[in-house]
Amino acid sequence: MKKVCVIGASGKLGKYMVQHCLDRNYEVVGVCREKSVGKLDSFRDRITIVPGMTNDREVIKKAVKGCDGVLTVLVPWGVNNYSSGTAQAVLDFAEPGARLIFSCGWHITKDGKDEYSWKLEVFLKVVGWIAKVLRLIDIEDQVRACNLVFTSDKNWTVVRGSGLEEGESQGLPVWSEHVGDPILESNLTRRIDFALFMVEALENDDLIHKAPAIVGCQTPSALAHKSET
Repeated sequence: MKKVCVIGASGKLGKYMVQHCLDRNYEVVGVCREKSVGKLDSFRDRITIVPGMTNDREVIKKAVKGCDGVLTVLVPWGVNNYSSGTAQAVLDFAEPGARLIFSCGWHITKDGKDEYSWKLEVFLKVVGWIAKVLRLIDIEDQVRACNLVFTSDKNWTVVRGSGLEEGESQGLPVWSEHVGDPILESNLTRRIDFALFMVEALENDDLIHKAPAIVGCQTPSALAHKSET
């Protein structure tokens, strides 16, 4: 891994991923909306910035050229297929053999075997409906985006994040293949460590074609699982 593209680089998760990549001496290309370029000022002299909407196919085509890995934040902004458009562009234009890592929430399921709490299901239905009516976000489009990834033969990994909090790194999160597994019960991860897992996945071939659901390694459920093993 020498050159990595971070799509959604100006967001909180994106900036953490940029820093983790620089810590590994990767050459970094960052994609973000033009109005958000200023959020990357602290990295300006160390990365290449490609301004534009992340579902703009020409922007993505330019940004991923020559990259060994692509880290993509699948954000369901608006109601114009933002997430699915971003995912499709990455799948279409990434270099052959490149590692493609996508971020999403626990609500995404790869095989239908995840078990969700009734609170999460109600939250997704109610908040998702309200947000879509207000044309703010489209959670269903993030589902469509991940389904595009799941059916691709590219070297992808979809990292499914729990609830997030800020704070210093606690280390690499632990993961399970299915939401509902006891190790994930705490439902909390430091955002900086979510980014760490994304970047670590670039060089972890065991995660190819998997959708790990993660949780902080120092959370009670993770520690309980460790003590049992």
